[in-house]
Amino acid sequence: MSVSNTVRSYLEGQAIPYELIAHKHTQSSMESAGAAHVKSDHLAKAVIVKEGEEYMMVVVPCDYHVHLGKLHRLLDREVGLATENELIQLFPDCERGAIPPLGTAYKLITLVDRTLLDQPEVYFESGDHEHLIKVSGEQFAHLLGDAEPVDISRHH
Repeated sequence: MSVSNTVRSYLEGQAIPYELIAHKHTQSSMESAGAAHVKSDHLAKAVIVKEGEEYMMVVVPCDYHVHLGKLHRLLDREVGLATENELIQLFPDCERGAIPPLGTAYKLITLVDRTLLDQPEVYFESGDHEHLIKVSGEQFAHLLGDAEPVDISRHH
């Protein structure tokens, strides 16, 4: 598959040049970073949370976890992680577990960890387990649109 149709259309619509990095099949973003020889704090991953029927994307470096307590305080409400079945419905053109961290492309409210906004280049899943997309940090910030910068994650 390489790049999901949603991501390809979004990148083309935003006129963002990108590099596609092929790597061996992996099961996680941390494995992808290793396979593609990318620094883990340069690889953005998407974590999908929900409250009722409302979904939100939280974008963090792949070697970080979303701190749900901090997220609850920031939002002033409780949220939980989306289930695998919900993810399949939200991202039908992506392989399970290979969600691109572009909430705007999928019409999701997005929060982004500030540390990603300081990177000179950012890599992220293309929608499958064998390719990463590389863009400049500035282009990544543009792709995130009006995503809110936050401090709600912690290093593994």
